[in-house]
Amino acid sequence: MNKFFILLPLALLATVPHAQSAKNRLGLVDVQAAVKALPASKAYLDLSARVDADLKARRGKIDELAAKVASSGSAADRKALLDAQQSYNSTQSGYQGRIATAFEPLAAKLNAAVAKVAKANGYSVVMDQRVAAQNRLVIYANASATDLTAAVIKALK
Repeated sequence: MNKFFILLPLALLATVPHAQSAKNRLGLVDVQAAVKALPASKAYLDLSARVDADLKARRGKIDELAAKVASSGSAADRKALLDAQQSYNSTQSGYQGRIATAFEPLAAKLNAAVAKVAKANGYSVVMDQRVAAQNRLVIYANASATDLTAAVIKALK
């Protein structure tokens, strides 16, 4: 019985290298660059630029009102700030729906191209480069070995 307890951990340790030997490759794609390369992306890109400009202007107005509230503290200024924030939030929600609808047909083409390139090159996981960087999902990646953007753009054309 004692030999069994001694051999069990050794047997488990012997299987660890086999469990990690499966080769999973991670690929990264600059989705914004790929979307810009799509022939039908002009309407989406124009909408996205208009939305960004409008939301930036609204955010600037909110910042001005917040500074005014900080200096004066009047009830009217606080109400104006609250109204501007609520307007910003509802406008942003509306824009998100419009952008998602405009992106749907592009996403289908883009996802198909990414899947095709990933399968052809042996990648099991592909991530958006910018999202991975912003969320710190990937700390280091060798760009020459992981960047699939050029291949995806080529597949889209």
